[in-house]
Amino acid sequence: MKIVVLDGERANPGDLRWDCLAELGELRVYPHTAPAEMAARIGDSEIVIVDKLEITRSLLEACPSIKMIALFATGFNHIDVEAARERGIPVCNVPGYSSFAVAQLAAALVLEICTQVSRHNAAVHNGAWTDNSYFCSIAPGLSEINGKTVGIIGYGGIGQAFGRMMKAMGARLLVNARHFRPELEDELTKYVSLDRLFAESDIISLHCPLNADNRGIINRENLAKMKDGTILINTARGGLVVEQDVAEALRSGKLRALGQDAFDREPITPDNPLLQAPNAWLTPHMGWAPHETRERLIRMVADNIRCYLEGCPINVVNP
Repeated sequence: MKIVVLDGERANPGDLRWDCLAELGELRVYPHTAPAEMAARIGDSEIVIVDKLEITRSLLEACPSIKMIALFATGFNHIDVEAARERGIPVCNVPGYSSFAVAQLAAALVLEICTQVSRHNAAVHNGAWTDNSYFCSIAPGLSEINGKTVGIIGYGGIGQAFGRMMKAMGARLLVNARHFRPELEDELTKYVSLDRLFAESDIISLHCPLNADNRGIINRENLAKMKDGTILINTARGGLVVEQDVAEALRSGKLRALGQDAFDREPITPDNPLLQAPNAWLTPHMGWAPHETRERLIRMVADNIRCYLEGCPINVVNP
């Protein structure tokens, strides 16, 4: 079985091994591939592994040897799954591999905004504490998470993991999700309407998939429903927020701060309004990237391929 990885650098920039994939067949790995190079590099490979490269109907037509497409990702909107289905090609994703890591980043952004470790670290290194006449040097804007109300939009694996972290620090949760699960409610966790979540939350964190119903859900109208000084966290998808509206809310003080790891256009463009907004902590879509998380990702891709070879494919998004 010939297996080709077309854009493996993000999942494994060199700190992990490919052994679990190599033991499944004849493996070729390319760190990155230009779209024009894809067909030639696939050649007669039967299993194609991609991260963010687009697999189109025309590429499938040009590469009749393909029998399976495996993804280094959960999302699959860059794959023509219908064209693959027509050809009997299963497309297998990797759900849930980064739930804790993304929740960890969301919690880290909340902690950074409330505690401002990086600002104080920089002040110490820059001599601000050395030149201070007091025993301490404190930047304004510090706050506790204890006693705060945290609104979570989307309560799957990531949202639940983030919620557990916030409750451990003394917060209560207001949850809005597509499906109500009463077994997840307790004295600190309540499902509520979106309007109530906006109105009562001190911190709002997005953990829902992007779809036609919620694109731009954080917009001028819904920002107006929030408390003045709300903290907004987005480690989900950039399209959930209207970036210009959020930038204006940061400038006006309607939002106290933003922590965001995903953007409508990636890499972020120089004209993104959030780059010029105050109190915006922006990270380069790295919530999924801890060493252990990427190791798990590669192992789960290998499991997907192994199950396919054994005749019982799993995680198929186009059955």
